[in-house]
Amino acid sequence: MKKLTLLLLAVVFATSAFAQEFSVGLRLGSGVQAVGQYKYNDKCYIEARFGASWLNRYVSSYGIDYGGDSIGYNGTEGFDFMDMTTRAASVRTHYDAFVTADFTVLHNWRVFTMDWTPSYGDWFFDAGVGVNVGGKEHFAYVGLAGMARLGFNFPDVPITLSADWTPVVGPNFVYGKGWREASYNTLGLANLAVTCTYNF
Repeated sequence: MKKLTLLLLAVVFATSAFAQEFSVGLRLGSGVQAVGQYKYNDKCYIEARFGASWLNRYVSSYGIDYGGDSIGYNGTEGFDFMDMTTRAASVRTHYDAFVTADFTVLHNWRVFTMDWTPSYGDWFFDAGVGVNVGGKEHFAYVGLAGMARLGFNFPDVPITLSADWTPVVGPNFVYGKGWREASYNTLGLANLAVTCTYNF
């Protein structure tokens, strides 16, 4: 019985110590995303984000000339059949700020800390690199992500508040009905948000 009690205490202690390395929270800005972080040493942590993003843009300039009719792919909804009185070489369409599922994984590290307000908490600056993917029906994107974060740890509660810039560089794709086209994700550099996490 004593051995079993000691074993249970050891398991509880180990679980508690392991749980203290995790943080969970919410990121709000260029989208709404749940955030999970795992700190595996004093300087480095893994961060995963999953949710919705409205930081998307697609511009299509594709068209097929059929004399009086120009048939162009409209970017996300399918094919547009446009009856035109003159010959047209292309159809240009814009789709801005539509909502997609979004997933990001980052490896981050603590660059330095600042003792700006010692009575109220400590400040820090983090940087990171990773991958961002997402999409919706007939639309997808993928890119390399960077991260710069300025944050604040509250002294009396296990809460961290931070603002980050997570630029993404990469293509997006429109596909469907045997047709596909790629373009540069022009809004990827505008990925800004505020994150609040609870630290276990």
